[in-house]
Amino acid sequence: MLVEVGYNREDVVKYAERWALSRNPAYSNFDNLGGDCTNFASQCIHAGCKVMNYTHLMGWNYRSMNDRTPSWTGVKYLYEFLMRNRSTGPYGVLVDKQNIMPGDIVQLGDGTGHFYHSPVVLSVGDEILIAAHTFDALYRPLSSYFYAEIRYIHIQGARKWV
Repeated sequence: MLVEVGYNREDVVKYAERWALSRNPAYSNFDNLGGDCTNFASQCIHAGCKVMNYTHLMGWNYRSMNDRTPSWTGVKYLYEFLMRNRSTGPYGVLVDKQNIMPGDIVQLGDGTGHFYHSPVVLSVGDEILIAAHTFDALYRPLSSYFYAEIRYIHIQGARKWV
């Protein structure tokens, strides 16, 4: 049976605070392989739900540098997984800026439909503050980034089989 396991936003923020300016040795660093931002975002999401989806190619998981799904490290693929996931693991929905919460993800794009960066939301209010890898950031104002388009991904929860 597939059951809800929830999503602990406090755990996401704590994980991001701990690892935003360094690297968790349990995961490979993709800085020199296209960037580490979505790898870091996936680690943060995992900290909040503690469950992966091991569906071959189309799931969301990490075992090692050479044993992971594209959605764990690819901006486009993480988005696609979160939007379509009806099985194990986290799932999300697009929202407007007013409905983003700590523990959610934003993705920045170049205006041609290509999204290239996946910061993690740490705080909302007058300013959205984020954490990110590649160009490491901790409590950086989202407004300090230059981008042509943005999407706000609200993580609604996660599921697992029992």
